[in-house]
Amino acid sequence: MTTFDDREKAFEGMFARDEEMMFRVHARRNRLLGVWAAERMGLDAAETEAYAKAVVQADFEEAGDEDVVRKLLGDLTSAGVETDEAEIRTALEAKSVESRRQLMGES
Repeated sequence: MTTFDDREKAFEGMFARDEEMMFRVHARRNRLLGVWAAERMGLDAAETEAYAKAVVQADFEEAGDEDVVRKLLGDLTSAGVETDEAEIRTALEAKSVESRRQLMGES
């Protein structure tokens, strides 16, 4: 029985680490995406940092990526940057890969 309990605890620990890593990947991805969008809007360094944080915060509004895509699309359009949802989703995928690489390099 103790072997089973040990395996169960090990799997629970592995699940918790995987969930934490996914959270960190998404947060880093959203920050990178915010920096990308801020550069396209021509924001200065302080505004870029604040905007990147706002994009990270926007992801907590609802499950999935729709809230982030909606925010970026609205903000970029408001700033007069010509873009569409497909371009934002492409950037989202690229920044997701970049964030994973960054976090793997830190480990």
